Amino acid sequence: MNDPQSASRQCGDCPIRHRAVCARCEADELERLDQIKYYRNFEAGQTVIWSGDKMDFVGSVVSGIATLTQTMEDGRTQMVGLLLPSDFVGRPGRNDAAYDVVAVTDIVMCCFRKKPFEDMMADTPHVAQRLLEMTLDELDAAREWMLVLGRKTAREKIASLLAIIARRDASLNMVGIAGPMTFELPLTREAMADYLGLTLETVSRQVSALKKDGLITLEGKRRVTIHDFNRLLDEAGDDSDGGMLA
Repeated sequence: MNDPQSASRQCGDCPIRHRAVCARCEADELERLDQIKYYRNFEAGQTVIWSGDKMDFVGSVVSGIATLTQTMEDGRTQMVGLLLPSDFVGRPGRNDAAYDVVAVTDIVMCCFRKKPFEDMMADTPHVAQRLLEMTLDELDAAREWMLVLGRKTAREKIASLLAIIARRDASLNMVGIAGPMTFELPLTREAMADYLGLTLETVSRQVSALKKDGLITLEGKRRVTIHDFNRLLDEAGDDSDGGMLA
């Protein structure tokens, strides 16, 4: 559903402006994007798009988090990706959605009408170049995530996921990673288990172990403080230059 308050948002005030597909756009290019954009809100649990459906829009997650899920013919499903703030949804040049996109939390999306956006890509290098960069970053992240799922221990998987979310939160808020980092964990432990290929009991046990070892502090179930980010990266089996954490 459309949010009437969202309609008045300006690109210059957008919290993801510095990371989104429009990050390098000049004023005249932003004006052109503004003519083809609209905002949509989705409630937690609501499907943004079903796999196979025709997509008449592309866009960016402004706030909240969604999942990319693929369903097999026998009904089994696998969460294959997360969409965090500033991540791009949809693929120019493809008419149908490749995955189910489901809101995990309440989300706001900045959407662009697909055909005008594709036309703009053809003659606006700033948009096309930025989308290419984002696509390559997503490819790097997918390759790294294959390592997480295929080779890492349960403890390393949990640490990796926390590091991904923490670094994205720091990037969106334009703060460094030195010192304690506090953020709201957008996923339930059930969703974490599904995404990481673990049981709920294993996720809870490993989160408790990280807390006991002083790597994280929890306030309630969702508010997480990482005391030493580099130490968390060590637990994740990564270093401070890990590509998947961008």
